Amino acid sequence: MKTIITAIFAVALIAGGITYFYFYRGNDSNQPYRTAQIQRGNVILSINATGTVEPEEVVDIGAQIAGQIVSFGKDKNGKAIDYGSYIEEGTVLANIDDSLYSAEAAQANAQVEQNMAAVKRSEADLVQLKAKLYLGESDWNRAKKLFPREVIAEASYDSFKSAYDTAVANVAVGEASILQAKANLSYSEASRKRAERNLSYCTIKSPVNGIVIDRRVNIGQTVVASLNAPSLFLIAKDLKRMQVWVSVNEADIGKIYPKQPVRFTVDAFPGESFAGEVGKIRLNASMTQNVVTYTVEVNTDNSNGKLLPYLTANVQFELKCRENVLMVPSSALRWVPSPEQIIPGFRSDLKKIQTATAVPGQKRNSEAYLWVRNGKLLEPLKVHAGLNDGYMTEVEGDTVKEGMEIVAGQQQQLQTSKPETNPFAPQVLRGGGGGGRR
Repeated sequence: MKTIITAIFAVALIAGGITYFYFYRGNDSNQPYRTAQIQRGNVILSINATGTVEPEEVVDIGAQIAGQIVSFGKDKNGKAIDYGSYIEEGTVLANIDDSLYSAEAAQANAQVEQNMAAVKRSEADLVQLKAKLYLGESDWNRAKKLFPREVIAEASYDSFKSAYDTAVANVAVGEASILQAKANLSYSEASRKRAERNLSYCTIKSPVNGIVIDRRVNIGQTVVASLNAPSLFLIAKDLKRMQVWVSVNEADIGKIYPKQPVRFTVDAFPGESFAGEVGKIRLNASMTQNVVTYTVEVNTDNSNGKLLPYLTANVQFELKCRENVLMVPSSALRWVPSPEQIIPGFRSDLKKIQTATAVPGQKRNSEAYLWVRNGKLLEPLKVHAGLNDGYMTEVEGDTVKEGMEIVAGQQQQLQTSKPETNPFAPQVLRGGGGGGRR
């Protein structure tokens, strides 16, 4: 019997110890604070925005004629042109069916040859007409000598004069025929050049060195060139240099300037940061739901080829930067304990301390206070607050050291909750006196 009583007493003692540990020791006033350490690092004041990674220069290859795509060209590796193909200037990208344009070119060439023959014929006719003019001029000169002597009749005289005048006119007509034939030849040669150029347009060639980032046609597809040339390929000249097109709010655009340092990240490479600088601020603002934004071009190096076109970038424009400085969480500078938590000798300075909390954007060397433990109570530590990035704040002071533990705030106290009750369970009626309801 004694053994059973002893066992029951031991179990009760253990349960009481567990209850004390969780409900009393866990709420011990010696451990009510959230703590942090003074760190050394970089504090950067920045403007955050979102942008898109874009190739620095893109060429849109189109078609100037209508026709059916019959084949693609070959890239450096001998493979058909496709997404990601590396190409050189002059590389054949695609071929359009040229049967109609070949026929037009042949027809234009035949017309040129016909007009060349017409020019030669006109020149030969002119030689004949000049010969007739020479004969008519000789007859007319003899008639002028013989007619005053009454050797020839007046009718013959008039006939010689008419023949001479006709020969002169015929020579002029012959010369005009040559000019007309040459004009027709020039017109036909222009038509031939146009036909040959249209024929050459059947072969789509790359005007630059680069990489194909988009292929918008397939073999067998018919392209129709109208007022706007249909787009066939999109070629990036150099993916070693990229840009980030960032939309910046009008409230922040005044803080952006060329050559400004920029850091950005992309979701494709979490934890990795990329560097760049502001290249250009576009003046054509856009308005969406009454919000005005400007596009800022950020230039960045992509020699390693990690950045791909059209990735979403989270951009930080650096306004100010303090490197290798001591810093603390900004919340530690804004938190002030209650008077009973402070060493009695400093409680009279509480109002002064409350007005000296650090605010983001405050000028450097402003007075602020941190809190350190001194036994069970807290003691203020006067510091000079510097640059604030909204999360961490630069601090300076004679007694401030890296790794020093400070108090950053109050712990959330555990609260015991009331036991949950079943609303559908019958309730015990409580009343006074004779058991009536209340």
